[in-house]
Amino acid sequence: MPVKIVGLGASIPYKKVSNEDISKELDTTDSWITTRTGIKTRYHSGPDEYTSQLAYNAGLAAINSMSARYDIDTLILATTTPDRKCPATAPKVASMLGLKGITAFDMNAVCTGFVYALEMAESFIRSGKSERVLVIGADVYSTLLDKEDRATFPLFGDGAGAMIIENGDEENILSSYTGSDGRYEQLITVEGGGSESALREKESKNAFFTMQGKDVFLKAISHMKNAVIKASDLANLPVTDLDFIVPHQANKRIIDTLSSLFDLREEQALTSLEEFGNTSSASIPITLTKHVLEGTIKPGNKVAITAFGGGITWGAAILKWPEINIEPEFI
Repeated sequence: MPVKIVGLGASIPYKKVSNEDISKELDTTDSWITTRTGIKTRYHSGPDEYTSQLAYNAGLAAINSMSARYDIDTLILATTTPDRKCPATAPKVASMLGLKGITAFDMNAVCTGFVYALEMAESFIRSGKSERVLVIGADVYSTLLDKEDRATFPLFGDGAGAMIIENGDEENILSSYTGSDGRYEQLITVEGGGSESALREKESKNAFFTMQGKDVFLKAISHMKNAVIKASDLANLPVTDLDFIVPHQANKRIIDTLSSLFDLREEQALTSLEEFGNTSSASIPITLTKHVLEGTIKPGNKVAITAFGGGITWGAAILKWPEINIEPEFI
């Protein structure tokens, strides 16, 4: 049963935050941030721009991009920053989009969330459970960051990206692969708020996102490399036959190192972090949207997407870009 990509879109909030803006809050400089991360700007949500609003905008953009409007029967939202602890945010987004009565749920694999959600959506379609699935990655990390932490605050931006896949006449997801290792949960975490460590004070330090950068760097490169190799093997496609790779937009050093391991030309590793920063589960669909809009990704191109995130989690998928006309947009 072929799985076809029929829609794509993204959304970013209105507030643009430059490195100069960050340097007013932290002991850092534009040069320090750019050299170490490749990030020049990012966007932060305003008081009324919740995850649900960004997810709605991205979902609407993906629906608008389709050559014909189809009924969607499932919505999967990958997020680390739901509107509320309970209930899930996906049903709210479905309602906002006018998708009444459909299957809708959240899932959390941190920065690997979109790859996990896409694999799940693919499985739903191949099993016959769903005909058409809207997959959204959306995060508002500005709500989790310690503005005094130079290791995390400059890295992250807010945003959402979405893709629609269906039971179609063209195979666009050639393979997918995911993995995890819970022994390393402390590498990337927000300790407070769960049953293990409930928040006792509104401004408690354990409410903030923390990351052990050096260990994350090494494991991200290793696991994303292996994930791409595994997904390529499952697709019976040599890595050398890939046209592009879209890695999770963690930072430029990780992306450059991963590219060198695959002997990729610089232009084959597609990025968006310069403008949007690390948008967690939204980074891959945002990057796809940017490069389809710019005409970089063309019909028939073979594209590997890969991510690494908290848990720890990792994954990859091999896409063959559809022949149909998809006109994505940013909302």
